[in-house]
Order: sequence, then structure tokens, then C-alpha cells
Amino acid sequence: MLIVLHILLVLKFGRGADDHIFETKTVALGHNVTLTCPRNRSGRSTSLFWIRLVSQTFPEVLGGTINYDLEAVDVMNHITAKQEPGTFVLHIPKTQLSDTAIYYCIKVIQSKIIFVKGVFLRITGPEPDITAVVQVPLSDSVRPEDPVTLQCSVLSDSEKKKCPGNHSVFWFRAGSGESHPSLIYTHGNSGDECEKSPEAHSPQKCVYNFSKNISSSDAGTYYCAVASCGEILFGNGTKLDIEVVGPSESQKENTILYLVCAALAINLIVIAFLVYAIVKKSCHCNAAVSPQTNAATASGDQQSQQINEDSLVYYRPDFTRRKAGKSGRRSARNAETIYTDVRAFVID
Repeated sequence: MLIVLHILLVLKFGRGADDHIFETKTVALGHNVTLTCPRNRSGRSTSLFWIRLVSQTFPEVLGGTINYDLEAVDVMNHITAKQEPGTFVLHIPKTQLSDTAIYYCIKVIQSKIIFVKGVFLRITGPEPDITAVVQVPLSDSVRPEDPVTLQCSVLSDSEKKKCPGNHSVFWFRAGSGESHPSLIYTHGNSGDECEKSPEAHSPQKCVYNFSKNISSSDAGTYYCAVASCGEILFGNGTKLDIEVVGPSESQKENTILYLVCAALAINLIVIAFLVYAIVKKSCHCNAAVSPQTNAATASGDQQSQQINEDSLVYYRPDFTRRKAGKSGRRSARNAETIYTDVRAFVID
């Protein structure tokens, strides 16, 4: 194939005397298509080629032949190129969406290329039944950690539905620093969110919600995309603005917190100092009272002893010696002995 393309590039291009107009053909998906190119049997040195041009790809050579009759058949994927009486035919059975392209029939005569026919073939699939994808904008900006619910309404005509299955709904987010939207959530193929209007010929409405607790990095535009019949339809987008606390307010809150902590620390220090001072003063008072009490106790003991002694002396009986007999002197000695014992007991 590369050799043929190289030859095509080095050859000269031209147009024949029998110029053909450029055609446009639209075919439904899955139908058969036949493209024809006229063939002149007299020119034995003439070659015919069918090529296909697709955007952003190299040209494809689908088949080639010569002018005189030849039963050779070229097959490229599901496409067949062969001779038929007076024509060079390109047959595409059961067309696919990828068959949409520009098809050229070119004639090569020695070192000259002539474009004989060109066809723009457009393959169309079943049209989606969706009539509108509407997103409800948010009224106010949100703060971080706030719950947010985004809503997407899909309006469709169920009577014109040609594709099996339910809609597939996706949510994309396009951030400020992102070049491409990123997929963040999909609803799958659930049809529980749809409700049919009782009015005749009225569209069916399906409402899809997406809820999330927002952080400061979630700012951007959120798009609701609905896939149906091989196509994707996007909503108008919902812009989400995050309200961030300003630096001044943040600094103010930090300053208040620091002041409260400092005041609490100072209060604890003052309370500890007062408790220490009270305990220390109480210890000094107890130490001073104890010696005074001991001295007073000793003084009182001495006074009591002195009083007892004085009392004993004051009440000491006066024993007068009289001339008496042995019984009288014995009684006097007994009395003195008792007095001496009592005085010694009291003093001790």
C-alpha cells in the first residue's frame, strides 16, 4: 500500500475530458452501498483505483484494476472492489458509522493521474429521541464542606425512540486548570428517575441528581452528558463557585484563639502562686504557735507545783511536842512521816 501511495504522490494530477461532478450520498446505518466508476476497455495501459480519504488519517487504497476485462477481486476489510461490465465497482455491505468518508475513483495513465469520480458518503444512525438536556443553575455560591445537589433534566420523545435501552447519564467536571473535562459520576441505565406526562404527545422528563460535599478544590463547571443512539448530548453546564474564607478573617480568628489561650495560662499561673503563698503562710503560723504553747505549758506546770508546795507548807500541821508518854511521841512521829510521804507524792 505504501508503494502505491508513493507512486500516486510522484505522478502528475489532471482531469479528463469527460469530467464528473462530485456527489454526496447519505445512507442509513446498516444499508448496502455500491459506488461505480466507468471503465473503458480500449485503454490497456490504463489503471483504475478506488481510494478513501478520512480526516486525520492517510488515504486508503481499497482496490485497483486495469481497463480490460479481469476477474480479480480486491477485498479491504468488509469492502469489495471488482470489475463489472463497463464499470469498476466498490461494494460496501451493511454500512458502519466508520464508513463515512470521501471516496475517489482515479485513473492512472502512464505518469498521469485523473480524478474520474468523487463521492462523499455519509452514514447516519438512528436519531436520538432526546429533545433537550437542561441543567438547573445554582443560585448562590457555597462554602467548603457544604452539601450541594446538581440537577439535570432530560426531555425525550418516547414515541420516536428507535434505540433499545434507557439513557446513560454521566457527570463531567471542567476545572479552571484542566484542559479536558474529567468523568466524576455515572447514573448507568436506570430508568427510575423518569416520569411520563399524562398529556398526549408530551415529552417524557427524566431528572438526575448528583450530590456531593464540596471542598475548596471542587470549583469548576459541571456538565451533564446523556448517551443515546450512539451519540452524546451535553447540557449547558452548571458553574460551581466556592466561597473561600478571606485571609483577614482567618487571621482574626487565629488572633482571638491565641489571646484566649494566653489569658487561660496567666490565670493558671496566678492561681498556682496564690495557693503556694497561702500554704507557706499557714506553715509559718503553726511553727510560731507551737513554741509559745510549750512555754505556756511549762510555766503553768511550775506555777501549779509552786502552788501545791505552798499549799502543803501552808497546811502543814503544827506538831507541838508535849510532855507525854510514849504513845504521844509515837503519834507525833507518825504524823510527820505521813506528811513527808504525801508531800513527796504531790511534788513528783
